[in-house]
Amino acid sequence: MNNFNYSSIYAPYFKQFIAMKRGLGYEPLRAEWIFLEFDNFFKDHNVTNLGITKQQVEQWRATRMNDSPSTICSKYSILGQFCKYICKVGYDCYIPRIPANPGSNNFTPHIFTNREMVDIFHACDNMRLYDKHMSTILFIVPVIVRLLYSTGLRISEALALKNKDVDFDRRYLIIRKSKNDQERIAPLSQTLEKVLKQYLHYRNRMPIPHIDDANGYFFVSPNGTNPRQGSVYVWFRKALALSGIPHTGDHQGPRVHDFRHTFAVHSLVRMTKSGQDIYYSLPLLSIFLGHKSLSATDQYVRLTKEMYPDLLKIQKGIGSFIFPKSNKGSYHGSD
Repeated sequence: MNNFNYSSIYAPYFKQFIAMKRGLGYEPLRAEWIFLEFDNFFKDHNVTNLGITKQQVEQWRATRMNDSPSTICSKYSILGQFCKYICKVGYDCYIPRIPANPGSNNFTPHIFTNREMVDIFHACDNMRLYDKHMSTILFIVPVIVRLLYSTGLRISEALALKNKDVDFDRRYLIIRKSKNDQERIAPLSQTLEKVLKQYLHYRNRMPIPHIDDANGYFFVSPNGTNPRQGSVYVWFRKALALSGIPHTGDHQGPRVHDFRHTFAVHSLVRMTKSGQDIYYSLPLLSIFLGHKSLSATDQYVRLTKEMYPDLLKIQKGIGSFIFPKSNKGSYHGSD
């Protein structure tokens, strides 16, 4: 285990910040290394007053000319969070903005609006209503879409869920097969729980042997196999068309994966509106999404605060849109 011995005026605050991160369930090893760099900088520049200034940030940046753009972005992210923390404990502090990374992918995900989500829900419900033969995976599409939007799961994680991974008693999902091989849980909201139970009501009536075995897949096609991502994507494209949402193609979206991005941005909006500091919310959201580092989650802050400032003005939470009411054609799970 590494022993980080900080000795600048910020030493106790570095340690407190690290302890806070660990208390939230995040392992801040990278932050510890970065703080060692900042600690040496503050000592070398004889900093004796608390409160990081813009001039100090610029001086530090001038010493890191050989760092890659992605490394600089990562360090600015950690520094920004620490400066927020210093402000919280009572000292004026400059909050640096994360610089743009010229080497990063400039692709901007599609963040669905609340209205677009309602339209997609209705489109999925109506397509299912007219699927008379139950010969496709269409009957699971309304459930999959609501699941992705309300939990931020990747489509691969959703389709990999086993029956034993859906715990209605404790009201959470267990994600075992994740991109980063990290097992995690995702809480079930009351509305999502209702949707999943309604799906089971239909699924368990299909003449498929052992369909409710603990190790069996939660989502199954009418022939008893685990649905493929490509099949979900086909119906997703049709739902977009019915919702009047253009699809640009050439991998520019909207994509199924954009439900995950939308969940992240809307979650930050909701946290911000409830009075939580957006940077203090990052570790929680990072764990929830299954990210290995905060740098991946931090991109959603940029989307929320800079690219989609209007989202911060949303007056109501988004939970009510997970299972919208509709007079006709909605997936209510009744016969």
